[in-house]
Amino acid sequence: MEHRLSLQDRKMLSLCGIVDVIRFDLNEVLLETEIGMLHIKGSDLHVTRLSLEKGEVEMEGTMDSLSYSDAPAFEKGGAGLFGRLFS
Repeated sequence: MEHRLSLQDRKMLSLCGIVDVIRFDLNEVLLETEIGMLHIKGSDLHVTRLSLEKGEVEMEGTMDSLSYSDAPAFEKGGAGLFGRLFS
């Protein structure tokens, strides 16, 4: 799967190549991508569209930083977003 990131005016973010959503709240999002972990920090962050089947996510809010890591998802806690929501 191809990994692609598009950021418009620090307010709208589109990503392809997402494997899982590890954690999200209004100030930070942690995503597992095809090329490593992606940590997004900002304010008033909202996921507007999510399709794990297609590996796509769209977000709105103010993006202050985006950083990639090759580290495995040590914060994963053994379950994905939907596993935690419906457990």
